Amino acid sequence: MAEDWENGGFGLYIHWPYCEAKCPYCDFNSHVVRQIDQAAWRDAYLVELRRAAAETRGRVLRSVFFGGGTPSLMDPDTVADVIREIRALWPVANDLEITLEANPSSVEAGRFAAFREGGITRISMGIQALNDDDLRRLGRIHTVKEAQTAFDIARSTFERVSFDLIYARQGQSLQAWEQELKQALDMAVDHLSLYQLTIEQGTAFGDRYNAGKLRDLPDEDLSADLYTLTQDLCGSAGMPGYEVSNHARDGAQSRHNLIYWRYGDYLGIGPGAHGRLTANRQRWATECHSNPNRWLNSVTGKDAEKPRAALTSQDQASEFLLMGLRLKEGIDKNRYETLSGKPLDANAISDLVNLGMISDSENRLVVLDQGFIVLNAVISRLLEG
Repeated sequence: MAEDWENGGFGLYIHWPYCEAKCPYCDFNSHVVRQIDQAAWRDAYLVELRRAAAETRGRVLRSVFFGGGTPSLMDPDTVADVIREIRALWPVANDLEITLEANPSSVEAGRFAAFREGGITRISMGIQALNDDDLRRLGRIHTVKEAQTAFDIARSTFERVSFDLIYARQGQSLQAWEQELKQALDMAVDHLSLYQLTIEQGTAFGDRYNAGKLRDLPDEDLSADLYTLTQDLCGSAGMPGYEVSNHARDGAQSRHNLIYWRYGDYLGIGPGAHGRLTANRQRWATECHSNPNRWLNSVTGKDAEKPRAALTSQDQASEFLLMGLRLKEGIDKNRYETLSGKPLDANAISDLVNLGMISDSENRLVVLDQGFIVLNAVISRLLEG
């Protein structure tokens, strides 16, 4: 029998932990340092890739994602060496997607060309705003002009280019976001990631919010209007949402992220990287040590990972629900029942259907537009049931 992870596929995430500056909203594992030993990092990645490959021998790799941090700060030769090793260790899909995250302030034409020559097939750019005042407020160190220049270079170098914007920013009106989003859609090649600003504890924004100094954030009604406007404009422009925060032209969805949302297996390599790995009929949650120096120094000792956590059948069913309902395609109810050992609660489903939050067919549960606005509440109701 096929194992459950095969419903979602198999991917590889590689974390680069360094940035030029720390953004005040960011709670990712990113650090600012003066010097980076690129050769040491390359060697560590290669060691970890070989260890991971020994556990997943023969699996067809469908995607690779260099995330961070700012992976465009990596030496292109380092990236090329890592990709060369990946292709030697696993059979890969014919349409293998290899994405690299990039910031407009850390890239230029020669580096993009070198990344493509090294094997990168897709760029994801963190532009975040098309307004210089808001870029400064978000702690970004590039201007709109610099972002547009970098984007044009990426578009001329790669067939597939995505970029991120953050909305529901301080003082942002519905009209201002409409104008900015239309500008973004005029730029977009095939994919946009559009995230509402969230205030995370442990960040500079979180500290300001706790002190009452982060003002003019949108209320729930404006946030809902901003989300609805985003869906309408992107849909009209031929880039409908396929996930809560992601929009793409037909066939241009992020293959790597679909592995997460369809609850496949993925390896996490690098400081703080998480993974899900099925071995000997057991699915494990994996996590690497987050401190970059500790991770780097522990790789040769085969201690880069924290102890693995075995996921129970209910853990897996809950994760499948949490991830899958983010997608506009919804989830297969039979798969949930196979993972959980019991079906979703019929009363919870009926209540949500009557409220217009979800649709329920014989085998499929799909969140509707109204439900996506309160997705956490929808998922909680199903899990409580």
